[in-house]
Amino acid sequence: MSDTIPAGGEILWRPTPESIAETRIARYLGWLEQERGLTFDDYWALHRWSVEHLEDFWQSIWDFFDVRAETPPEEVLSSRTMPGARWFPGSTLNFAERLLRNDFTDEPAMIFVREGEEPVETSWSTLREQVAAVAAGLTRLGVERGDRVAAYMPNVPETVVAFLGCASVGAIWTACAPDFGTRSVVERFAQLEPKVLIAADGYAFNGKRRDRREVVAELQRSLPSVEHTVLVRTAFPDDEPDEALGAVDWRDLLEGDADAGTAPVAVPFEHPLWVLYSSGTTGTPKGIVHGHGGMLLEQLKSGLCLDLRPGDRFLFYTSTAWVVWNMHVSSLLAGVAIVLYDGSPAFPDPMGTFRVAAQTQATIVGVGAAYVTGVRKTGVLPSQEVDLSSVRHLITTGSPLPPADWRWVQDAVNPDVRLDSACGGTDVGTAFIGGSPMLPVEVGEIPGPWLGCAVEAWSPEGEPVIGELGELVVTEPMPSMPVFFWNDPDGERYHESYFSTYPGVWRHGDWIRISDHGTLIVAGRSDSTLNRLGVRMGSADIYAVVEQMEEVADSIVLGVELEDGGYWMPLFVVPAEGHELDDDLRAKINGAIADGLSRRHVPDEVIAAPAVPRTLTGKKLEVPLKRLVQGETLERVVNLGAVDKPDALEWYAEFAARRREEAGASTG
Repeated sequence: MSDTIPAGGEILWRPTPESIAETRIARYLGWLEQERGLTFDDYWALHRWSVEHLEDFWQSIWDFFDVRAETPPEEVLSSRTMPGARWFPGSTLNFAERLLRNDFTDEPAMIFVREGEEPVETSWSTLREQVAAVAAGLTRLGVERGDRVAAYMPNVPETVVAFLGCASVGAIWTACAPDFGTRSVVERFAQLEPKVLIAADGYAFNGKRRDRREVVAELQRSLPSVEHTVLVRTAFPDDEPDEALGAVDWRDLLEGDADAGTAPVAVPFEHPLWVLYSSGTTGTPKGIVHGHGGMLLEQLKSGLCLDLRPGDRFLFYTSTAWVVWNMHVSSLLAGVAIVLYDGSPAFPDPMGTFRVAAQTQATIVGVGAAYVTGVRKTGVLPSQEVDLSSVRHLITTGSPLPPADWRWVQDAVNPDVRLDSACGGTDVGTAFIGGSPMLPVEVGEIPGPWLGCAVEAWSPEGEPVIGELGELVVTEPMPSMPVFFWNDPDGERYHESYFSTYPGVWRHGDWIRISDHGTLIVAGRSDSTLNRLGVRMGSADIYAVVEQMEEVADSIVLGVELEDGGYWMPLFVVPAEGHELDDDLRAKINGAIADGLSRRHVPDEVIAAPAVPRTLTGKKLEVPLKRLVQGETLERVVNLGAVDKPDALEWYAEFAARRREEAGASTG
């Protein structure tokens, strides 16, 4: 493969020798040549080496970024077997120690913006002092290595400090955002039996301060393992402490003796750093455990792929419950200043996140793909409203980005911005595929796999395919693959989740298409594939056509296998404001799908819906809705506390029930 896109590809952005020379990856390539005697003609040669010579590649990441182990490793990789690969066995280190070890002092490490307020900066020296104080405070509360600390916190600086303090003492971190319902939080936290609960009094959203103190009290009653609650008064700092909570005040934790245990505890490479959770929409969320060493190496490497540079200002709109928060905080490893935002992405208007980017002079901005689509459909160009000239890199994730949005971004931000659509997951705490400052950006295509990620598209028979849909698989181990699932002592759930389809090969659950020149398209979750007469198509292909229409605000398509052997493919459409779904719009939608995709995939029905329900991290609930239509009850298919629009789900449940009644009446 080469870096040259074949004729016909619409190029949005192309690197130059000068732009590449400024990147972090250029420094790494220079180091490889000087220290290892290795040279590479292009990104693809570097990538091949990174997956074919795993041990050499990951050792180079260790050395280039000066990872220091208190106890050195016996080797890099004891076995490539999946699951079961062991990385850097015998080594001991600490994620927080490496993150806080740099030469920065007065430069900002965090820039915090709350809705409607001015940015507040926290310097690197202050961050180090606060982390040490919290580590000492947790030690006073009896927290030891291996104990769990649960955080019910918004995206504020105190959350970052609490996480790093927790990691410093070798405790295990887990978090939920305060917009989660009580049941959803308890389902997650109760599995881990946390010793300490760190909770906020509230959060900001859409122009209001949301009080969560009653929920904190409910969590205390529902989590008997919690010995201490630390209350962070961030939304209502002027209120008197709520004595009924019996909580330690966060400010008291910070004002303790920071010298009483400030040295980070060296732990084994695989020692749990944090526990993340599967979406929990269809059952009890799985606790996905990542280790100190695996996350440290992966996040250092991610900085090369994202081109994070010391002094960058990195804004990513995220919730503390989304893996993106963990990745965003981890970008401190690269010496960037992270921009934290507590509020709605669409406050005071749909351009809210772009306004924060301008306010903080962000150089890198990350948003959900749906946010970009939503802003585009307002007809307003952010670049005409605010100054976004500092932004050189815009990252989108959470769902595939329609082609119309790719073309819009450069007008919306600035002509020189590099658009980067990335795909990864909570499962690995990183992206498998995304952009690189060494690769051009083509409309609708993800530039390539990230370094160290042996990504292929496989057929159902387990054969690699090019130019057609296949399962996203990873054929070589990665250090950030989960250490284990919580409460899965024999590893059965872990194995079933990733390795039951192709033994020894990671199956992620996404459909992808890889072109003959290496670019990729993500076509949606493979468990919600549209399969008409044996022709497979991802739901994202449908959305890319339908949601570029100005008349359509949102949509969701289902491929439903029926009991009688039939197949029903409805498309639910949320009309844009000022429009309605009439016969003319239905005809326009069907015609666009027939002309732009395939006549086989024209929906059986186009149905108006009030909203499209999503997980709290923005993924459309295709599989739960499909199961509703197939006759399952709402309670069995989804946890209402894990979705953003429970009322909309009620509408789909009623729709499915009516359809079954009508079908029964017609056959009766």
